[in-house]
Amino acid sequence: MMARPAACDVAIAGGGMVGLSLAAALAELPLEVAVIEPVAPDADAQPSFDSRTTALSNGSRRVLEGIGAWAAVAAGATPIRRIHVSERGSFGTAILTAEEQGVASLGHTVENRQLGRSLRARVAAQPRIGLRHARVSAVTPGADALRLETDGGESLHARLVVAADGAQSAVRAALGIGAVVSDYAQHAVIAHVDTTRFHDHTAYERFTSEGPIAVLPIGEGRSAVVWTLAPDAARRALAIDDAMFLSELQAAFGFRLGRFTRVGRRQSYPLALTRAERLTAPRAVILGNAAQSLHPVAGQGFNLALRDVALLAELLADASGADPGDPALLGRYAEERAPDRVAVIRFTDALVRGFGLPLGPARRARGRGLVLFDLLQPVKHEFARRTMGLAGRQPRLARGLPLGSRPA
Repeated sequence: MMARPAACDVAIAGGGMVGLSLAAALAELPLEVAVIEPVAPDADAQPSFDSRTTALSNGSRRVLEGIGAWAAVAAGATPIRRIHVSERGSFGTAILTAEEQGVASLGHTVENRQLGRSLRARVAAQPRIGLRHARVSAVTPGADALRLETDGGESLHARLVVAADGAQSAVRAALGIGAVVSDYAQHAVIAHVDTTRFHDHTAYERFTSEGPIAVLPIGEGRSAVVWTLAPDAARRALAIDDAMFLSELQAAFGFRLGRFTRVGRRQSYPLALTRAERLTAPRAVILGNAAQSLHPVAGQGFNLALRDVALLAELLADASGADPGDPALLGRYAEERAPDRVAVIRFTDALVRGFGLPLGPARRARGRGLVLFDLLQPVKHEFARRTMGLAGRQPRLARGLPLGSRPA
């Protein structure tokens, strides 16, 4: 690829799924864009290109369609037509179905590797986007641009810098923005499993005293497991043999999918709620996990990030020809993203902490709550709208509208 000039309109620090999604969204705009990513796509440390599974809301699917990244993954995506929520040791359950919500599916699951490759191919084909294999080592403020230094010795002047380099964002720190970290003292153990019963496109969320278990439908009738455990228990879950792992997973999850018969490679990672103290700085925006890193209990992290992407791209499209780092534009971004961001953070955190109380009265109250939730259709409908990424202010891409189609 031809080298881009040492100046650009937008520099995106982070070439994972969030950074690449923003770059793809900006491809149709008259902007020179640089994506700076230190981790190679084929490296084990690159989560955007590994075997983990992401649950996409319908709003996220529309965003990916709008930026040209969905077609390459559509055939391998698995629709979610039913969500089943339960708690071990409790009588209550709640079920959401696509049919009762009047949609074909509540969302889809897709392998990170497939989505990451689609996004990278889309971005690499764009003449206005330069991909740099480097790490941002310093950020220096300026009146008209920020100066980025990379560990490869390159200097880059950008009128707008986007920090999309993950929960431990070095660029966020270099911009002087702190983060509040709440450690859940839990690790997520992830794996693919085979079961004797077909998943029937059902996503399960099973709450236990040790932590929630998500079992998501994926291709070839298999399921993806995200099992939340205390750190010592998670390390043990990685160390025991397959038969013991499946036996313990079976005891915790139950038999709604029949028996677990085979498990693939197991991995784990620590869980914490990370919140940036603010979303913008002069000529800079904090995006995705750098802005908020969530517990995977409700599968909202990447979906929330894609709404970040969609709104920022929309505001830049509407301001076409103007300064992309304009303080008024960045202020509007922070103001418009705040309600959705706060609501999703509170919702996810409340699920983790609320279902983490093992006391008998708390468990009985949760059981009654699940039953009541299952009976109240308006409440279920509003919950389903949030799950599908359709609640609150929707950027144009999330509504299936072209980025450049301004309201009348």
